[in-house]
Amino acid sequence: MTNKMPFEGWLEQHGQEKDPLIPAATVILLRDSHDGIETLMVRRNSNLSFAEGMWVFPGGKVEEGDSGHGENPYGAAVAAAVRECEEESGLLLDPSDLTYYSHWIPPIEAPKRFSTWFFIAPSPEGQVVIDDGEITDHAWWSPQDALIHAHNRKVEILPPTWITLFDLQVFSSVNDVIHAVTQRGPRAYATKIIKTEAGMAAIWEGDGDYESRDASSNGRRHRLVMEGPVWKFELGENRTR
Repeated sequence: MTNKMPFEGWLEQHGQEKDPLIPAATVILLRDSHDGIETLMVRRNSNLSFAEGMWVFPGGKVEEGDSGHGENPYGAAVAAAVRECEEESGLLLDPSDLTYYSHWIPPIEAPKRFSTWFFIAPSPEGQVVIDDGEITDHAWWSPQDALIHAHNRKVEILPPTWITLFDLQVFSSVNDVIHAVTQRGPRAYATKIIKTEAGMAAIWEGDGDYESRDASSNGRRHRLVMEGPVWKFELGENRTR
């Protein structure tokens, strides 16, 4: 587990855009299978006030009781990830097994703006147990299968989940994921939403329209076009991956 906080200035900058950001943590549990890696996804209750009915990775906001709260944001996020994982899946993680994967901030228009640490971790032994309250279902899926379910509208997911699954689908083992992420470090996503000719798009730093948000640039792309059931990730000089 790395103890670095590479985005402190970035977090401070985006936290001043509107209301203070709400710290949160998510853990992407991974396990090896005969066909490659699988990740645990859970379905949030349709009666909740945030991300209702969505399929997500286990996680939630940082609470006052989480170790490091108010003093060590990274440490508090790790503690929250471990706690939320146990609450939502019944699986107890060793904090040292967590690797900082990415950091997400939603668009300024979002009614609730969470500053979310995403961690990856190898799944511990044990059976998943959900409370059938906040979490109503769970499944182990390969990243490819999870995206297919979303494309076929069998499940609903949010852009951070989509991008994470898209990124994970190239790996063949849990060790490969951890090694790659350790080498490259965590990635930062401060999301903005624009309307393009192809539909609504979530865009991130590095996109030619990120600063202007006018969707008129023909330059570099770093975006997720969310039109219809099949979303498209675009990265580079107007090329679609």
